[in-house]
Amino acid sequence: MVAPTLAELQPMLLTERKTLPATGQWLWEIKYDGYRALASTGQVQLKTKGGADATRWFPELIDTLSALPEGNIIDGEVCVLDDLGRSDFNLLHARALRRGWHAGANPVVYCVFDLLVGGGKDLRGLPVEKRKAALRKLLAGERPSLLYVQDVENGVWLYEAVLGLHLEGMVGKRTGSVYRAGERSIDWIKVKRPGAVPAKRFRR
Repeated sequence: MVAPTLAELQPMLLTERKTLPATGQWLWEIKYDGYRALASTGQVQLKTKGGADATRWFPELIDTLSALPEGNIIDGEVCVLDDLGRSDFNLLHARALRRGWHAGANPVVYCVFDLLVGGGKDLRGLPVEKRKAALRKLLAGERPSLLYVQDVENGVWLYEAVLGLHLEGMVGKRTGSVYRAGERSIDWIKVKRPGAVPAKRFRR
């Protein structure tokens, strides 16, 4: 089967829940609040969830992504992080409005959590844990401006950390789940911290 191109792909979407699920096995990640984006490596292109070409908006990502082998498409959030590693959507949006680097700009970090195409092969049908293992291998070593989003199995522990650090929330991905591009799935859920105030959203 021929692997899809970046232009043919859309990100898989989350289902929001108020509480952690009581059943099933899950991988848990910190929820980063930024611009959801898919990216191709080697010959770099960055595409937002809305389909905009954001490659030139964040030039500090181009060198790092171009240094990775060709034939990969990754999924993640472009973010501006504070000293504690918390994402700030409003700072990111102010940066993105300028559509490129400028004096005094806040540097961005691409927080990457999934690998859709690896080495020219379509990986969407693999379990999420295998896709993440392949992604971790791809991103091994020093990768400026790229952050591999680590997962944990203990959702209760991570939820307590989210509360303590006043993060927006967390993401759960059901073990064994495949990647359903462009679909909203109950296999990927987000659980927000009570009282978390969402940033003002903009079309992008």
